[in-house]
Amino acid sequence: MMKTYKILSALLAYPEPDLLENAGALAAALAGETLLPAVHRDAVAGFIGDLGRQDVLDAQEAYVALFDRNRSLSLHLYEHVLGESRDRGQAMVELARLYQQHGYDVSAAELPDYLPLFLEFLSLLPAGEAAELLSRAVHVVAALKEKLDERGSPYAVPMAAVEALAASRADAGEVAAVRETLTGRDDSLEQLDRQWEEEAVRFAGATGPDAASLAAGCGR
Repeated sequence: MMKTYKILSALLAYPEPDLLENAGALAAALAGETLLPAVHRDAVAGFIGDLGRQDVLDAQEAYVALFDRNRSLSLHLYEHVLGESRDRGQAMVELARLYQQHGYDVSAAELPDYLPLFLEFLSLLPAGEAAELLSRAVHVVAALKEKLDERGSPYAVPMAAVEALAASRADAGEVAAVRETLTGRDDSLEQLDRQWEEEAVRFAGATGPDAASLAAGCGR
């Protein structure tokens, strides 16, 4: 298992109390694996240290305000390239099938294109295969990183680290296309209410780890 992917998955997920409590263990695990370039390892270590010093409720409130209340920063990858089209549903079915082929079960309540879930899956693969699969989504990751940078959000740090793990760099034209989609997103409270009212797509027979287990597993 590649701990770097697992750590980044935990850092981009909702900050549960044990994630903050075990921040030191995450930093130590990251330092013990040289998958990331040193500049990104150091930056993520700094992010982990800052996160660990925060009050849990403050960290959770900041996370929700950033990712859950802004559709343009959704961590569901296909939403930024396929929107609500039927193609997105089919793409998620195929991604869920890929997970199942590798023996990776996901929660029935979570969509397969959720970035922390995708990173958790990649942590189980050989390094080369994981980097190649990540390259298919790197343009979305790069666009999200730029948006987070523009907001001055510290979450740009783990997002930049995810981008650095891909086998190939993001195509500038594809990043610009995603950016255009993000700019056109309706982040109003009314749209958010409508989104939450929609029934989530579910995949039968799936169970998977929550944010707490993602963090705890990095110590192994």
